Amino acid sequence: MTLHQTSWPSLFIAGALSLTVSACASLPGMPSASMPSTSLFGEKKPATLVQEFVVTTRKDLGSPTGEAGQAKYLTTTISVPPGHEAGVIERPSITPESKKRHFVIVGQRKLDEAQFNAEIAAQVSGRVGVSRDVLVFIHGFNTGYDEARFRLAQIVTDSGFTGVPVLFTWPSRNKFLAYGSDRESATASRDALEKLLRDLGQTPGVGRVHVLAHSMGTFLAMEALRQNAIAGQANLNGKLGDVMLAAPDIDLDVFRSQLARIGKAAQISVFAAADDRALSLSSTLAGDRQRVGALNLDDPKQREEIARLGVRVYDLTASKGADIFRHGTFAEAPQVVKAIGAQLAEPRVEDRQAQAYVDEEAVKLTLTQPQATLPAGSVSTSPLAPLPEATGTASPPKM
Repeated sequence: MTLHQTSWPSLFIAGALSLTVSACASLPGMPSASMPSTSLFGEKKPATLVQEFVVTTRKDLGSPTGEAGQAKYLTTTISVPPGHEAGVIERPSITPESKKRHFVIVGQRKLDEAQFNAEIAAQVSGRVGVSRDVLVFIHGFNTGYDEARFRLAQIVTDSGFTGVPVLFTWPSRNKFLAYGSDRESATASRDALEKLLRDLGQTPGVGRVHVLAHSMGTFLAMEALRQNAIAGQANLNGKLGDVMLAAPDIDLDVFRSQLARIGKAAQISVFAAADDRALSLSSTLAGDRQRVGALNLDDPKQREEIARLGVRVYDLTASKGADIFRHGTFAEAPQVVKAIGAQLAEPRVEDRQAQAYVDEEAVKLTLTQPQATLPAGSVSTSPLAPLPEATGTASPPKM
């Protein structure tokens, strides 16, 4: 539609979107833990390499067309700079890209489905404890392929996750006015994600399959889990671990119906903030329908409602971080990422009994972040210590 054909209401909505939503912006076996920038003797440490397995329904990886295609399988390797600051994805703005200062893509390799499953199994083989776990990350609205890869590498590094990271990336158009289109593309990707989760649960030797989804990606994640439940695989062959929904862009009634189908198979945690400005706009566009990620937990009715659903809720309202829109706090606030890491690092009862080796760093993280776990149905209004004021330039949120 050209400008002279656009109505004033359309211009108003487009303007609001541009101010808030727009910015809703390989080596097998390589360890993914971050390393200090200098050694004991003052020698410079190399960049850390994070290997990710990727499943995508993007028809064209190089161009965000929004068209969904058959699932493609890849591995990709991200270089994380030695001086990386938790919560930040360091990328060049003026200077040339450098592995010493920036997140850099250093490798990518295409696989077929059989190779993908075999390489996941090879990664899991020989590992112990929580290092046998898989973390599946599903990004949100207005997110490009490269940004999704960088975000997962940052989360893995900052959380201390020692298992196998997997990115599921769907064909977001990466445009702030493509909210409706992205919603349809996410919906069209449900079957591919359903199959990925089911296949991961059948991987020989795998520990738990965790799911971390953000914003619109949470709707996709819950739909895939719902479909697996309908197919009789609600707990992924007993391997489903934590399901963490960050700033979920899901209607409350839809969420209730998804939970009813999934049942008690999933341990679901919600990271919500009543002051999430991006979800406030999403709610407005949906006819003032309540979004799960923007629940006001000071409201007794909303607090009682979410408690009845039997999920764990962490209230990030007023948390201080780099994201002034309060939509990306789960990844951009260091203490929140560490809390997610602590939840992922919790050893299962059978691991405590059966294995002699324990990941000491994971145990320390768990002990120092006891607030990272709550009984089902609990609501924590202040699960994390106040975060310091942001000192850098804020990036608008990705939905």
